[in-house]
Amino acid sequence: MRIAKVIGTVTLSRSHPTLAGGSYRLAVPLSEAELGDPATTTADPLVVYDELGAGPDTLIALSESREAAMPFHPEMKPIDAYNAAILDTIHVCDDV
Repeated sequence: MRIAKVIGTVTLSRSHPTLAGGSYRLAVPLSEAELGDPATTTADPLVVYDELGAGPDTLIALSESREAAMPFHPEMKPIDAYNAAILDTIHVCDDV
């Protein structure tokens, strides 16, 4: 699971019938260094399936690959990235 910042919405004219009820967001994954300043992202954006209603500039927790489709088991949906949570705050601790 990674943390990402929502930077936009993807609009479709048609989609797979099993994806009704959700929408697609464009999100940029953040590295640990970028968590303090999300404006300086270097990663490529991903298209993320979102059922939670994340808006622009929202921080989300995203699952990718096979884990992205797991919330829909046994009815597998054709998605590669899934918004698993909307994050209110993030606290990074240096003491490990």
